[in-house]
Amino acid sequence: MNNEIKSDLEKSLKKAKEYSFKDEIKRWIPSVIIFPIALYWSLNRGNYGLMDNVDLVIHEAGHVFFSLFGKFIYTLGGTLMQIIIPSIIALFFLRSNYRTGVQFGLLWLGQNFINISVYAADARAQKLPLLGGNKVYHDWHYLLNETGLLNSDQFVGYCFFGIAILIFITSVLMPLIIKD
Repeated sequence: MNNEIKSDLEKSLKKAKEYSFKDEIKRWIPSVIIFPIALYWSLNRGNYGLMDNVDLVIHEAGHVFFSLFGKFIYTLGGTLMQIIIPSIIALFFLRSNYRTGVQFGLLWLGQNFINISVYAADARAQKLPLLGGNKVYHDWHYLLNETGLLNSDQFVGYCFFGIAILIFITSVLMPLIIKD
């Protein structure tokens, strides 16, 4: 039995392809694509783009989904959904051992944190246009007011921005974290 296993192992090793420099380059292609996108989003924080439209739909769906849990969680639900959906996608790809999927899931998560950082930092000023106009309240004004952090809205916004940057860095460096 031992010789049979050894023979099968030797056959498998003969069929295995050697890892080359070309393979190493291919591992980093997603990072090369992700880096300028992450850099653009970081440098243009607050500019509304196509991805923000997708995020807005998810944000509003979060309010509906979390509406059963009281006003505070209902209000937080939009932001929670913006974090949950890309996180689920990244975790799905992580469990499937698909590094590129994880990287793009994290890129989207980081972009959502930039979006959230702008919204949170606007809590006192309330200058961002809201989907319901004057008929609705500003989520982060309410959340930070309820927690006694309204005067720290800029700090909270920059904390979310810092989280986005860390997520972007993780996404770009993913080939060092997940090996093939």
